Amino acid sequence: MKIKIQKYSMLFLAVSMLMLGACTDLNVEYLDSIKIEQSEGGGSIDIEANLNSAYNKLGDIVGSSYTGVSGLNEPTSDEMIIPTRSTDWGNGGVFRELHSHGWDAGHSYILDVWNDLNQGVYYCTQILAAGPTELQAAEAHALRGFFLYNIIDLFGQVPFREVGQGVDVDPVVWTRSEAFDYAVNDLETAMSDLPVGGPGYEDLTKVTQAFAHALLARFYLNKAVYKADVPAGPYSFGASDMDMVIEHCDAVADMGFDYESNYFDNFNATGVSEKILIYTRWWNGMWIWPQLHNSQGGWNGATTLGSFYDIFEDADQRIGTKPATGRGFGFLVGAQLKDDGTPYYNRTGDPLVYTREILLSGNPDYAGFRALKYDPNSDGGFVLMRFADVRLMKAEAILRGGSATNGETAQSIVDELREVRGASQMTASLDMMLDERGREMYWEGIRRTDQIRFETFTKTTWEQKTLEDDNKVLFPIPQQAMDSNPNFTQNPGYK
Repeated sequence: MKIKIQKYSMLFLAVSMLMLGACTDLNVEYLDSIKIEQSEGGGSIDIEANLNSAYNKLGDIVGSSYTGVSGLNEPTSDEMIIPTRSTDWGNGGVFRELHSHGWDAGHSYILDVWNDLNQGVYYCTQILAAGPTELQAAEAHALRGFFLYNIIDLFGQVPFREVGQGVDVDPVVWTRSEAFDYAVNDLETAMSDLPVGGPGYEDLTKVTQAFAHALLARFYLNKAVYKADVPAGPYSFGASDMDMVIEHCDAVADMGFDYESNYFDNFNATGVSEKILIYTRWWNGMWIWPQLHNSQGGWNGATTLGSFYDIFEDADQRIGTKPATGRGFGFLVGAQLKDDGTPYYNRTGDPLVYTREILLSGNPDYAGFRALKYDPNSDGGFVLMRFADVRLMKAEAILRGGSATNGETAQSIVDELREVRGASQMTASLDMMLDERGREMYWEGIRRTDQIRFETFTKTTWEQKTLEDDNKVLFPIPQQAMDSNPNFTQNPGYK
């Protein structure tokens, strides 16, 4: 039996046309279509081709314009809003529903992420059933662990189909807890056969031991969430789990990673000291590249919220610098000037001035503070995992009851990071840690996860989000998946 499932470029073209109707000055190139071939036992597949397809899924799911995993984790949080500007970025309300927490089981972008993640899992399962080399198997285990991590985090339930099962067999559905154990085992199985990695590793697009340790730290930091009887908490963080976070963070630190002295070098081709895993396909990084009218292209959709911008000190290099003339990096606020000091102009012909106020709809094109983290002239890849995240995970784990190691405390870790970033000293506590993670990791696709762990995602409000619904800590199982597999039970709160 051989089954071929093809994801044609026509689907991408349809989505691209939809996006093009919502923005301006955009050039996007789609590089390939994706094809799965299933054979009984998995033996006849091209293992290396499937492995490349699994790696390509990292771009499709994590850094894919305003969709993908980042498109669910950021616009739903207190860091980002994708508002409608006149008729631009309306898209049937899909972005407004995400920010206001009004989505349901029929939301098309949620379905796309679900399909891409599960397709990534299946690529890896095929590889493992087809007689791979030790390195190929280790990469497949690690990548599958990453895909599973995202399904666990976003949806709770995880379907799993073995190679060789026909389409007439309904995949089993794991609970969140069962899937956690399986994914952790994947990463632990992969560890010894992966290359070690380290700063400036020869191929930062490939999974390494450094990545596996960092992802395991993330798993254990969120274990209380993923094992909770009630998805919305309250959560109980075990000291032994926090010790595991610290153990894996220390393993990464021992590989020689260090902070970039210039924060924004993390997001260009220059910086390699912090990067653990990247994905290189530039258009996937464009969703954090704001448009300046009469200039280079890019998306003109997302802005940050005023309340989030306010958590930064002026001296903190992570907020960015606004030079006297020319474009700066970080948050773009106020008048936008060219290198020669003349203004950029908005669509009405007036000087372009980004303003603080933002609504879900009815905005002028200049409303809202933009963020420019990635240098459009220096493609260093979309960062999927980096060292500063690892350090902050260790500090948080200590604050949550883990045992300090290597003479470090949560305070010393925070002090070190803030000194490098040019920020003043601040007392390390759980109350400040969520903000510090926001200052360091904004728009890197992890904010929703952090807010859930700190129990602010559904229990607080922010600009243009007034709903407090605990059910929103999980996205719904897409209706198409529910209709095709009777083993699912819909997540609470969704019809």
